[in-house]
Amino acid sequence: MKFNPTTIDGAFLIEVEPIEDQRGSFSRAFCQKEFQQVGIQFSLAQCNLARTSDKGIVRGLHYQIAPAGEQKLIRCIRGRVFDAIIDVRKDSSTYLKTFTTELSAANRQALFIPAGIAHGYQTLEADSDFFYMTDEFYSPEQERGVRYNDPIASFSWPLEPLGMTERDKNWPDIPTR
Repeated sequence: MKFNPTTIDGAFLIEVEPIEDQRGSFSRAFCQKEFQQVGIQFSLAQCNLARTSDKGIVRGLHYQIAPAGEQKLIRCIRGRVFDAIIDVRKDSSTYLKTFTTELSAANRQALFIPAGIAHGYQTLEADSDFFYMTDEFYSPEQERGVRYNDPIASFSWPLEPLGMTERDKNWPDIPTR
């Protein structure tokens, strides 16, 4: 795996390094040893799979606070998504910085997201499947969010944002320092 730093401290865009032969290819999706070599401590607690039927749907932007702050390793395993993160860790040197990328079944890239980073995505194709692993269990009491159109985040969604839940439409503005 190749770990490429993003504009957000501790977040990495990860490229797989497939071994190919006449049968196809093989690559690691996760290797705890390789993560530790770049300074990431990540112990798997939960795996989640989300299927989104329609193009343009926005899910998120979510994160969890202590004591259930969670790190995530995410990838799109079918279709394509526009993936967006924003650093909401007030003590971070990259506070309020954003990073976006396209994740797809074709590019096979993954994104590692440290705790305290709000994450969301928009489907660019119908019937997109999104797989993510977390190092903490889901805790509704600690879940927080950033509104998809928060002026501080100012994400440029590639399509008209559709299908947000009422909760996701109504997260409060991001607090500034």
